[in-house]
Amino acid sequence: MSHRTLTAERLVVGYERGRPVLDGASLTIPAGRRLAVLGANGSGKTTLLRCLSGALRPFSGAVTVDDVPLEHSRRGLRAHRQEVQLVLQDPDDQLFSASVAQDVSFGPLNLGLDEDAVRERVAEALQLLAVDHLAGRPTHQLSFGERKRVAIAGAVAMRPCVLLLDEPTAGLDPSAVAEALAALTRLQQHDATVVMSTHDVDLALRWADEVAVVVDRAVVQGRPEDVLGDDDLLARARLGRPWALTVGARLRDLGLLPDAALPRDVAGLLAALPQQPTVPR
Repeated sequence: MSHRTLTAERLVVGYERGRPVLDGASLTIPAGRRLAVLGANGSGKTTLLRCLSGALRPFSGAVTVDDVPLEHSRRGLRAHRQEVQLVLQDPDDQLFSASVAQDVSFGPLNLGLDEDAVRERVAEALQLLAVDHLAGRPTHQLSFGERKRVAIAGAVAMRPCVLLLDEPTAGLDPSAVAEALAALTRLQQHDATVVMSTHDVDLALRWADEVAVVVDRAVVQGRPEDVLGDDDLLARARLGRPWALTVGARLRDLGLLPDAALPRDVAGLLAALPQQPTVPR
């Protein structure tokens, strides 16, 4: 993996002419960053990810990697998919081989790599996603959370610069969410740029370096605390305000938090609160 900057420039895209899902949408995904894409159902989050991956061609506008435009030819898409990989929300849309290892090896084999190189990539991807113990397991015997991580491992084995993940935590219990986020942290430590679409504003606030809200067929991008603290924008996007920003602002109004950046999670909130003096018994 290596870093590239993936950009969408004034995309106009839809599934029927004259009815765009996105209209002039622009987005920059800086190299090595964690970006969360948020929006209501039907806002165009998945459509945006499909355009970025090359799976959907816009009516107008451009997708670029390090300022080089994506060409929607067989050769151009093949090259793009070595740089950018999309993992769909439902892992069963991508898992089809008899075993986990066979499924993860599918992409590298299609690159024409030799057996040793494929084996190395598969082992690396399975270890990064913490599913190496499942290598010989049939995919239909995995839990939903395990199938999600195996689907991501299949994309990771391609060693892309940018991973686009459509709702990777949807349908997972808290333990599986924690495992998935730990895996994403390991991926970033190995030079991957990770983009996650989600409805969870609290998750986006605590996880992302930047957020992008898809609203009114366009994209609003910025720092999580700025974008997710904009009540007018959130109302238009049909999203709620993250609890940490709400509680933090109230505690600051009460003089219990300093006039600094608001905490983004439980740990930050507890650390920012003044220490209570010990009362002698």
